[in-house]
Amino acid sequence: MRRGFLINSLPGVFMLMCKFISIVHGQHYTEKTVSNVNSNGRNGSLVSALFVLGDSSVDCGDNTLFYPLLHGRLSLHPCNGSDATLLPQLIAEKIGLTSIRPFYAQNGSLTQILGGLNFGSTQATILNQGSFSHQSLNQQLRQVSESMQLLQLQLSENSAIEFTKSSIFFLSFGKEDYIDLFLHNSSNPMLNHDAQYYATILVNQMTNAMRYLYEANARKIICLGVLPLGCTPRIAWESNQTSNGDDIDGNGCVDNVNDWILEYNRILDEHIVQLNAELSDAHIVFCDVYSGILEIINKPKFYGFEDTESACCGLGLNGAMIGCISTEMACNQASSHVWWDLFNPTQAVNSILAEAAWSNQPIPDLCRPLTIHDLVNTKT
Repeated sequence: MRRGFLINSLPGVFMLMCKFISIVHGQHYTEKTVSNVNSNGRNGSLVSALFVLGDSSVDCGDNTLFYPLLHGRLSLHPCNGSDATLLPQLIAEKIGLTSIRPFYAQNGSLTQILGGLNFGSTQATILNQGSFSHQSLNQQLRQVSESMQLLQLQLSENSAIEFTKSSIFFLSFGKEDYIDLFLHNSSNPMLNHDAQYYATILVNQMTNAMRYLYEANARKIICLGVLPLGCTPRIAWESNQTSNGDDIDGNGCVDNVNDWILEYNRILDEHIVQLNAELSDAHIVFCDVYSGILEIINKPKFYGFEDTESACCGLGLNGAMIGCISTEMACNQASSHVWWDLFNPTQAVNSILAEAAWSNQPIPDLCRPLTIHDLVNTKT
């Protein structure tokens, strides 16, 4: 039997029970309703929904169990549920999708699944760390599986397949794996290997995840690279403490850390090229947020920024000693800062990246081989 999430057959009585439950909860959808979503997408686009998987780059904290009690980064995102702050939220707005709910904030109704879900979890890693405070890549894939099964149970198989094919799956992982490697595991045996060795392990897991989604009938996938962690306030501060800043370049970035990130992004980009060649009906887009943010850091005045090194919300040197415990700590002009907190860019930076991902402007070739606009308008 073909691997994947979809259920090939169910007894007729069980299907009737599922439909009865749907009607009781006011969630019954006719085939015509779902067909309209599949053929017209949302707001006239060719995309039915957006499903987001990832770490703190896609999650504001409300999708992480026990957050903020267990958030080890001591950092909060400026997300209040109304303003689009993070990259997937900003891209969703451009597509015309505005009802994407966090996985833990939805009630399992068909209505909310059809609107798209965010499975992302702050501190989520590619490699399983055995923590209950966040959901790793594999755990999020299982949550996707459960959601797709529910979709199949309440729709016909053909409708569920078409809905999945016309949806976009957005993946953003890797940042937390490198943070753990460089900040929390100085004795980690991985540091005895080179950057290529570690990156290959991570990318192989990401490649397996994209294949897993493909076998679940996903045909439109966006995969983000890792941002230049060596330029983040916390990494730079740690370097100053341990090496007197000898490995920091003129932009305030730690070259050694960025070299490891570059290797991950390079191998991930290559694997996505290979996947696109192998899976001829798939459209997988790699978005190089590393080069995008570094472009802004190299030309801050051009993009309207004044501070490329310190966190808008944090305490200590460059706001990097203690993270954003409360948004009341934030600076007055967040839009003039590249970094919001210890490891994450501001909304102003994410807005530029979203526009570049959508249209290749003002930063060209951020996403390849297609812009997000082209991906949205590609028929499956």
